[in-house]
Amino acid sequence: MDLGLKGKCAIVTGGSAGIGRSIALGLAREGANVSICARGEERMRATEAEIRALGVQAHAATCDIADPASLDAYLDSARNAFGRVDILVNNASGFGATDDEAGWASVVNIDLMASVRATKKVVPWMAANGSGSIILISSIAGLEAIGSATAYSAIKAAIVSYGKTQSQLLAKQGIRINTIAPGSIEFAGGVWERAKTANPVRYKSVFESIPWGRLGRPEEVADVTIFLASDRASWLTGTCISVDGGQHKGNL
Repeated sequence: MDLGLKGKCAIVTGGSAGIGRSIALGLAREGANVSICARGEERMRATEAEIRALGVQAHAATCDIADPASLDAYLDSARNAFGRVDILVNNASGFGATDDEAGWASVVNIDLMASVRATKKVVPWMAANGSGSIILISSIAGLEAIGSATAYSAIKAAIVSYGKTQSQLLAKQGIRINTIAPGSIEFAGGVWERAKTANPVRYKSVFESIPWGRLGRPEEVADVTIFLASDRASWLTGTCISVDGGQHKGNL
């Protein structure tokens, strides 16, 4: 299937590792020019080089997306590098695992408000082009109570609601916005790889809760994201798609 992404210009926040890296590389393999941002420069530059090696334009900049000025400057630099923005993937997460002020502040500022600010920033650019695709990365933790991570779950639910509301407002401008809710995704250096040794009881419990019999891979989330970013998903907007091997048990 030709997704028609060759020559498109994409931004992926938190694009240096895990799901974000897989999304960035997947878009590049489809021929899109890709900009990424991250707080750590070493891994970001390594991913930038991988993107460029796929024969497309690459752009990368360190950015604290929780800081409005830093995020604003990064988005401007990405647009200046490519001349346009067709795709925005709001992927970065603060992983607020604690139910305290710090945990809430992390996910409010990084997961929610950075997504809101970035979306507001790129919408006029996309509208001027007559089209655009925005993807929000939520979590199945935002779809059902998981018994922990109160702040993370609440804000991921807010992201689903934000995407649905925005889809109604942006449709007449030719801009689609969709949400992906990944399940437990395992990759080198990630939360679940660390839990395998640091908290094997929890890892085993999660592993056994997934009907497919394994944790997910970043590439599996990336594949759905790339499809949603493309015109082959032209009749999809306001959706929330779980990518979880059946881990989420709710009807909605």
